Amino acid sequence: MAVLPIVKYGDSVLRNPTQPVGDIDAALQKLIDDMVDTMYAAPGVGLAANQVGVAKRVAVIDLTVGKKPGNLHVFINPELVEMEGQITEEEGCLSIPDFVEDVTRPERVKVRFTDRNGQQRELRGEGLMARALCHEIDHLNGALYIDHVRGFKKDRILKKIQKLAKSGMWG
Repeated sequence: MAVLPIVKYGDSVLRNPTQPVGDIDAALQKLIDDMVDTMYAAPGVGLAANQVGVAKRVAVIDLTVGKKPGNLHVFINPELVEMEGQITEEEGCLSIPDFVEDVTRPERVKVRFTDRNGQQRELRGEGLMARALCHEIDHLNGALYIDHVRGFKKDRILKKIQKLAKSGMWG
């Protein structure tokens, strides 16, 4: 298991939809383990495969950041199948470090996915879990949380990132 480098905003892998996973083989299991190590080391509550440069439809979420055993969720080929309500809260991203902004997301969701053992599952999430699921599935679809931010707030973030990139402190 290894901690992988997290891809930052500006890398094209974050903007391309990921490819569905076919076989759940040893290489995929290693990727999942490495993603979990990377998420915990960051530390973060979720990570999508394209955030570590792998264009596969895989995400991991642990709202406890590894502090409570049994809270790790692995999602292979996840799909949002139900969304209810709306809630606006602050959101950030490991691929856009040090920036947060208010984002409106569904308050409750249901996701259909395959687990790491190849079993088809469904999970209902509320609050932070719903937000994390939507955030990671957005990543797998080539979208970022700043795509939900409008106007001067988005412009401010993008200008700061450009300034950091020019100074060599980004990427």
